Amino acid sequence: MLDDRSRSLLKTLIEHYIAEGAPVGSRALSKFSSLELSPATIRNVMADLEEAGFVSSPHTSAGRVPTPRGYRLFVDNLLTVRPLEQRQIMEIGESLRPDRPQQLIANASQLLSQLTHFAGVVATPRRSSPRIRQIEFLSLSEKRILLILVTSDGDVQNRILFTEQAYNSSELVEAANYLNQNFAGLDFEQIRHRIRDELKQLHQDMQELMQAALTASDEALSADPQACVITGERNLLDVDDLSSNMKRLRELFDLFEHRSGLMGLLEHSHKAEGIQIFIGGESGLAPLDECSVITAPYEVDGQVVGSLGVIGPTRMPYERVIPIVDITAKLLSSALSSQIGK
Repeated sequence: MLDDRSRSLLKTLIEHYIAEGAPVGSRALSKFSSLELSPATIRNVMADLEEAGFVSSPHTSAGRVPTPRGYRLFVDNLLTVRPLEQRQIMEIGESLRPDRPQQLIANASQLLSQLTHFAGVVATPRRSSPRIRQIEFLSLSEKRILLILVTSDGDVQNRILFTEQAYNSSELVEAANYLNQNFAGLDFEQIRHRIRDELKQLHQDMQELMQAALTASDEALSADPQACVITGERNLLDVDDLSSNMKRLRELFDLFEHRSGLMGLLEHSHKAEGIQIFIGGESGLAPLDECSVITAPYEVDGQVVGSLGVIGPTRMPYERVIPIVDITAKLLSSALSSQIGK
């Protein structure tokens, strides 16, 4: 644990580094901190913080910069968040007036980018889980079966099943009847709760077909992944901390283009409560090693349906970006709930 003096100096160093972007030396810390400490004492404290992994010394300077571990301590324990002014909150609300859901999502992403000058990202709401209306099996060959799946909204999906054993037409009709009688009208979240016990009641030669059918149905109905809207990626080209490493910048834009990794990170936020902050390697995505991602879930009628956030450098003004993300998520929730309720 750090003592109060070390915490105060670390807070001063990080705030000064975020504002100025240059390594912070002992003289600057002596000037900007409220502590009356000698330069020698400050150097000793800095040496201890460096040994503990909270700051590092660039080779080109006698000053120090925060490490991801230093930023983590800062945002968790030392940060003083600056609430948005009422005027700013009203401006965000005006930009998120109830409208078509897709337009609201795009507006929110654009707002996050404009207000922070970084990249704004919003994961679109998940589609409600489709329900099964009817299942049919059609024999294609001895061990190849066509699964025909009709959902409650009229969508038809076809999947080919490869089975270990052959099934005759009467067995396929029996299996389809069983599934239709027991699972029609249910979504896959409900089916998962029932399937394990009910399959045990079937005789062994039918279990394989049932399990293959339900697995294929789940995959078919989940085939449309949750999408996301990203705005302001070009803002990151103007961030000195990122633009100096073109290789990493290309990797970052590749991440934006393909999005699957980014969607995994937003999915994590979707399941969490409140603001989530990923600093550097905490995201688990190599292209974001020099970035921070601040996210928050948003709701429709009290149910979390997606998440939004800001992607920028680790040297970002957290005290300003955090409330922007938080308020935007709350106002988007309100706008979407109003729109759905019409």
